[in-house]
Amino acid sequence: MFWNFVATILCGLGAAGIALGIRAATAQKAPRWIIPVFAGAGMLGYLIYGEYTWYDHKQSLLPDEAVVVDTEYEGLFFRPWTFVFPYVTAFSTVDVNSISRDTVDSNIVRFTLYRFEQTVTDSVSHRVHLINCQSHELVPLASDGSPRVDNIKLLAGNDPLLNVVCGT
Repeated sequence: MFWNFVATILCGLGAAGIALGIRAATAQKAPRWIIPVFAGAGMLGYLIYGEYTWYDHKQSLLPDEAVVVDTEYEGLFFRPWTFVFPYVTAFSTVDVNSISRDTVDSNIVRFTLYRFEQTVTDSVSHRVHLINCQSHELVPLASDGSPRVDNIKLLAGNDPLLNVVCGT
């Protein structure tokens, strides 16, 4: 977060410097208001660039064992360009090394699901889940290891999470 702030300020100063250069090249005929306009446009441009490249950057930092199974796009009313050009605001990955089959019923698979979310400060959460490969039921586990059946979810047959975890 600190380095994003520093980079944003530097982009604003760099764009203001370009505006000062324009004013110098035009013998001060260019209006003075272009300096803060360029500075604001430079900072806004860097922030938009950061939002649109966040997913690719985070994905490049993931280890080979992490497989992306879901991406979320969100349009925000105070960022109207996101309705025309949406960007990834969150994604989920499965650690394929954490996949383990139950010894009693081989259709029951335990795995860890990680969720990365782009907020003011990036957040990462993880949770262990059980999935029944035959009935396509997904159940998160509570911190004590008990299944949270109140949060059961039925997955579609072509769901990427089901395909990665069950190997179909």
